[in-house]
Amino acid sequence: MTTESVFTGLKVLDASTFIAAPAAATMLSDFGADVIKIEPPGAGDPQRRLSFVPPSPRAEANYGWHLANRNKRGMVLDLKSPATTEVLKRLVQWADVVITNFPHGTREKLHLGYEEVSGWNPRVVYADLTGFGDAGPDARQPGFDLTAFWSRSGLLASTRDAGAPPTVPVWGSGDYTTAVAIYAAIVTALYHRERTGQGANVGTSLLAAGVWATGTLVAGALAGGTPFELHDRNAPVNALTNPYRTADDRWIMLATSAVHWPALARAIGRPELIEDPRFMDVESAAKNAAALSELLDVEFGSRPFADWEDALARERVTYSLIQTPEEAARDPQLRANDIVVPLEGVSGLEYTVSNPVSLRGVPKVPAKRAPELGEHNDEILAELGFAPADIALLCAKGAIPGRPEAEAA
Repeated sequence: MTTESVFTGLKVLDASTFIAAPAAATMLSDFGADVIKIEPPGAGDPQRRLSFVPPSPRAEANYGWHLANRNKRGMVLDLKSPATTEVLKRLVQWADVVITNFPHGTREKLHLGYEEVSGWNPRVVYADLTGFGDAGPDARQPGFDLTAFWSRSGLLASTRDAGAPPTVPVWGSGDYTTAVAIYAAIVTALYHRERTGQGANVGTSLLAAGVWATGTLVAGALAGGTPFELHDRNAPVNALTNPYRTADDRWIMLATSAVHWPALARAIGRPELIEDPRFMDVESAAKNAAALSELLDVEFGSRPFADWEDALARERVTYSLIQTPEEAARDPQLRANDIVVPLEGVSGLEYTVSNPVSLRGVPKVPAKRAPELGEHNDEILAELGFAPADIALLCAKGAIPGRPEAEAA
């Protein structure tokens, strides 16, 4: 196994906020990239102040901030100050990758538009995220995962039972899904640059990622059909792909088909049902799905989950316990596969979630805390060639926060 990670030496400027784009930069940092995150003065990235549900029992541990920004160095820059342009230019010239999610129009005012950035560094991979894409009537509309990824894409309307109203999905789930898409765009562009020597302008939108996640249904609609009806667990299309509640109030999700009905009939202790003409083949089982669902409701509700765990495993019936996030956090399978990893440097917060990409034989770097606001300003400015007098002048012009101890000296 090599001891050097795959992106060791790669330089990334993370000029983005909230979750999706910063999380893509974190994925690069997990594989060894040197990521500099820039934030505005004052409160910094709004992600620092997001209220999470459930809240952390440890007030000092903003677990969402560390999840989306670990392994980075942090700077505070006032991009609205004219004096900041030279700092930004040197950062862009330093970088291999620049990531932003500022809206079109705003990014150009802040000197983060593609034309200006690529003029400073023609080999740069410029990656951006929008809510709704680069064109069309809503191109400049702000977008969040709840609106662009979930609601506009058709996904949220489809993720509910018949008769139930739409609900609020898992916070950040669309953002973290979209982060993988931005990461993939960046990696594709880096491969292109390796082959051609040319930089690239890549990106995605929350809407595009949401439609991709809803792809089977949207593709069916494009074909002129209505490929999906809202699920009704009491009268499902397939009673063998359906959730059921056990006697101890646990829910399990069956994920099987009529072909496997004999195994399930044996697992529930009703082998005589194998010959029941209502359930013997795919057509009959579909026609009698409501009756089969009612039967399975009674059977699964008669015994606790531990009994079903043994019975279903014995017959090799495909199912899963529907775990809560708290149960998933304790699941040994996550630690065995480094899905959950130790987090260094945060009091009271010992673990975080790793990104889902693995290169076997190539390690990720250990997860370290996200930066404090402006923590690495002096260090990075010195690396960019700014002398102490230059840094003091930047402070005086409002490009970076003032340093009372330096001014007193």
